[in-house]
Amino acid sequence: MIKRGLTLACLGLLVLAVSTPWATSQQDGAVPKYNEAPPAKGSTLPPILGKEQLWGNNAQYPFQSHAYELAAKFPAVLHQQPCYCYCDRGMGHSSLHSCFEGIHGAQCSVCLKELYYSYSMNKRGKTATQIRQGIIKGDWKQVDLQTAASIN
Repeated sequence: MIKRGLTLACLGLLVLAVSTPWATSQQDGAVPKYNEAPPAKGSTLPPILGKEQLWGNNAQYPFQSHAYELAAKFPAVLHQQPCYCYCDRGMGHSSLHSCFEGIHGAQCSVCLKELYYSYSMNKRGKTATQIRQGIIKGDWKQVDLQTAASIN
């Protein structure tokens, strides 16, 4: 009985230790990782996953595959944006661009909303820095994913 109690206590401490940095980062207003500048001349970013590579739950709604189509149009801007699902901590992502290099972006409403917000602001002529300021303020939260697939 004591052994079982100690095991549960150790497990509880382990969960607390692992989750504390994530919870603290959200509470203290820390901005997730991003790049302040576009990629250096001559360097290339990892490719955005092609929308045709999405299937099943990752292509269940039109806004999922459409997001990948849009992401491929402005990768350098996405490279300069943080992602407030905090995937930089759990998945090692370095920016919003990272979310769309694989299927994570299709599965996460935060990533999708930030992508559509960034694309809309980019189309309006906003700089990557201005877009980032809007993301940090939370302007992306107003994006309606059900109508987002009509954005071109």
